[in-house]
Amino acid sequence: MHATALIAEDEPLLAANLQAELMRRWPDLEIVACVGDGASALERSLDAQPDIVFLDIRMPGMSGLDAAQALIEDWPDTGRPMPLLVFVTAFDEYAVDAFERAALDYVLKPVQPERLARTCERLQNALRARARTVGSGMDTALEPMIDRLRGLLGTADRTAGAASAVEPLRMIQASAGNTITMIAIDEVIYFEAADKYVRVMTEDREHLIRTPLRELLPRLDPARFWQIHRGTIVRADAIASASRDETGKLTLSLRRHPAKLAVSRLYMDRFKAL
Repeated sequence: MHATALIAEDEPLLAANLQAELMRRWPDLEIVACVGDGASALERSLDAQPDIVFLDIRMPGMSGLDAAQALIEDWPDTGRPMPLLVFVTAFDEYAVDAFERAALDYVLKPVQPERLARTCERLQNALRARARTVGSGMDTALEPMIDRLRGLLGTADRTAGAASAVEPLRMIQASAGNTITMIAIDEVIYFEAADKYVRVMTEDREHLIRTPLRELLPRLDPARFWQIHRGTIVRADAIASASRDETGKLTLSLRRHPAKLAVSRLYMDRFKAL
């Protein structure tokens, strides 16, 4: 069975080992790219649109989970289905348990041939099932995949939160030149990632901070601040309305602020009443 795949693994020897084992188990699998970080995995996956993406969980910069989330959010609406996702992880009973409960496939490293053989069989069956639905419009596997990934991310977030009880943020310190501005968390309307900074938006000003969103999120009250995109967190009571366009994309309008914020498919379940 011919198929294409991309491998994202930051350890070259492990990447070469995985590729060699895949060639033994699945000779007709074409490896279209082998990259060492999450950002490259996202870029090359969007460009090559492979059938399968193997993602190491821990990579420099963007993690495998972050890359998967971005891939789901940024996948073009061209009719071609998203790649099947397989996560690569060092043996960890908690991570493996999370994958099993989320029904997402995974490969342990160092590569275990018997486990990889089961993964290849599952992938081939999934691709055959997908081929039978070609021409039916939306990929019916996409929504369950998003739900499973969200569950996995939620498990990881809860585990991290339990491991380190962090004091909730009450003030944000934003520096500009020689001045440090103190911003009460109640004044923040939304946070938005912007290159190496995060924009902190209040009713009348924009501030820049260097703390990444992934470090901010655990210190924000989840009942008050909602993540609506991998690069956007909004204060829930600042949302005035949410509207869908004809393609199903969801956009938020805010109270006392002109910005329009896009909601990714990964977080649309917050607005199921629409």
